[in-house]
Parts: sequence; structure tokens; C-alpha cells
Amino acid sequence: MKLGVNIDHVATIRNARGGVHPSPLKAALISEKSGADSIVVHLREDRRHIKEEDIRFLINNINIPLQLEIAPTEFMFNFAIANNIKKVCIVPEKRKELTTEGGLDINNNFEFLKENINKLTNNGIEVSLFIDPILSNIKKIKKLDVKSVEIHTGNYANAAESEEKFFLKEIIKIVELANSEQIVVSAGHGLTYEKVKKIINIPGIKELNIGHFIIGEAIFYGLENVIFKMLKLMREKDK
Repeated sequence: MKLGVNIDHVATIRNARGGVHPSPLKAALISEKSGADSIVVHLREDRRHIKEEDIRFLINNINIPLQLEIAPTEFMFNFAIANNIKKVCIVPEKRKELTTEGGLDINNNFEFLKENINKLTNNGIEVSLFIDPILSNIKKIKKLDVKSVEIHTGNYANAAESEEKFFLKEIIKIVELANSEQIVVSAGHGLTYEKVKKIINIPGIKELNIGHFIIGEAIFYGLENVIFKMLKLMREKDK
């Protein structure tokens, strides 16, 4: 199972005071050196963390894939194309939200996606959609001819231990359905060591994307050590 490290909140800390420290690029390079399979960043409308210049620095200096999370807007799609982005995850966005609150509303965005996703794929961009674990989403995704999804794990991540089984069953069902339709599945949002220990037992998830927990733990234990620990936990399952 692969690990994508989201470095948005390194930029959040930098932006709190302005300037250039701490550097998202340095965080990305440490993540790469520590064994991360990809770097994930979200270019938000309000630029609260990652900015355009961060993305350009990353593209020019890292040797592992960069996944750019963007809202379904013409500006963001054009930015991805103009900057030769290779991997995009389309996510919902509300200006006032503290963090992404759920998966993409495919119904409300269906026409835009149908008309515009081919602009990305025709430019060699691998596209995935960030979705809630609702089975009906897979049928809609098939109509868009999208080959990859990222399952929003927020409800599972926030659940008390007594409620975890319910949310894990939801994730299992959608992973099984997506795999049966030859859709590649990754997952992420709110995952910690303890939550990862359980979700890695679900067959068919190819990658976990984790940001807030890794950056938060890095304050106390160092980024390299946290990534090592997360990868060891994830890869024990692969043996």
C-alpha cells in the first residue's frame, strides 16, 4: 500500500507569520527521502496554505509524483493544465470550512465534470474524484469515465471505537464495488496510526493520503520519524 503525504499544513504554519519558513518544499524532500510515494497539496481558492509558487517549486524539485487537489472550477482546471500537473484529485471546497467536510457532490457538479474532465485527461492528467463512501457514486463516476477515486474517510476517522465497524463496512462495500468496475481506489482524511491499523485490512485500497496527523505528530517526533512509523505500520500488512 502506498503513502501520499499531504504537506498543506507546513504552508499553514508558514503563512501564519508570512515569510518562507517552514518550507513546504523542504517538507516534501524529507517526505520523499523517508519513503513517501507521493506528495499531496490542495490549492484552495483563498490560498490559506499552499500557493501557486509552492506548486511550481515542488514540480521542479521532487522526484516522486505530486497530486494536486483542486475544486471543480475552470480556473483550477486551467492551472493544472498550464503547469503540467500529472495527477489531480477533484475535491469539494467551501470558503468558510476549516477542512474538507465531505466528498464531492457529483450530482451538482456532474455537467461541469462531464464537459471538462476530458480537458485534463487529454493533457495527460490522471484524474480522481474525492467521494463519500456511497455506492451510488460509483455509477455516476462510470458515466464520467473516471478511472480513480479517493474515498473520504472522515466519518470513520472521527468515529468512536464503538461506531467504527459501521463506517468500515461502508468503506469496504464501496471499495469492492469500485474494484469490480476497474476503478482504482485510494483513501484519506483524518487518519491516525490507530485508524490506519484497521483500514489497511481492507483489500483493494492502493494508497492512503495523510496530512494533518503526520504534520501534527512531526512537531513532537520529527517528520522523518513519523513517516517511517506510518510506513512500517502500512507495509507490515503487505508482507
